[in-house]
Amino acid sequence: MTSALIADQITRVAAPDLTRDLDLLDDEVSKLLDFARDIKQTPRRYGQALTGKSIAVLFEKPSLRTRLTFELAIQQLGGSVVTGEGPIGGREPLKDVARNLDRWVNAIVARTFSQDTIEELARWSAVPVINALSDRYHPCQALADAFTLTERFGELRGLKLAFVGDGNNVAHSLMLTAVRLGMNFSLAAPPGYQPHPDVVACARSAAAVSGATLEIGSHPESAVAGANAVYTDVWASMGQENEAEQRRRDFGAFQVNEKLFARARRDAIFLHCLPAKRGEEVTDGVMEGDRSAVFDQAENRLHVQKALLLMML
Repeated sequence: MTSALIADQITRVAAPDLTRDLDLLDDEVSKLLDFARDIKQTPRRYGQALTGKSIAVLFEKPSLRTRLTFELAIQQLGGSVVTGEGPIGGREPLKDVARNLDRWVNAIVARTFSQDTIEELARWSAVPVINALSDRYHPCQALADAFTLTERFGELRGLKLAFVGDGNNVAHSLMLTAVRLGMNFSLAAPPGYQPHPDVVACARSAAAVSGATLEIGSHPESAVAGANAVYTDVWASMGQENEAEQRRRDFGAFQVNEKLFARARRDAIFLHCLPAKRGEEVTDGVMEGDRSAVFDQAENRLHVQKALLLMML
């Protein structure tokens, strides 16, 4: 099938950019997950879908999964990719960077320190801007996580997803995506590390619509009890290295170990966005256990991002 015929069959998203999770409508998220499944099962069908398209991939932070999965997704769809590293807007205003890039490429994928950088790029760019990670959100990761859960459990509505650890960008996106898809979400973080109240308020509104429950607390055992999936992330993210020692003390009781994981359902899976600090937020035994799905998540970044690119371009 030609790229033109495939393009005619793809559902386009309404928003011009993906700066945050809520830029995608609820039904668009569901359609994207279905589309990612088709792409994963029949990748050759889409091998030329981005022929003639060029995409800029910009990284302020080091990256393994995000960089390689986006670059490979673009290449495997027949497009071309150009990659930039270092501060975005360090040598010239962001509005000038955006208006240079949109003369050359068909989309901009950016992994930044600040959410403001993503939003400023989107404000000035005439082509789609995709948030590949910021300090506030990580929407591509959450979409891959939801896709991984559909592969394991089928229907998502009514599942319980527990997050233990820092109420960070990954927790924000996971929470927003989970409750919109009808999953019950529980989060346990130490006092002072709770998710941003504005994000929690958005998640509560979404949960009221979908019928999902949302619990935010500081007791890991309660959060994990009866969960279908248990998720964690590093205690100190990039840019927080000077807080690492203090965070190790504050998060000591929030490690996902065999004892805590045993409080989840017997068929529960373990999730982590990676990279993992084994022996800190998770034990090696849980990471390497037969219920760990962390490398499925990593693979699924590729398929979900292919779907996202095709739905936005």
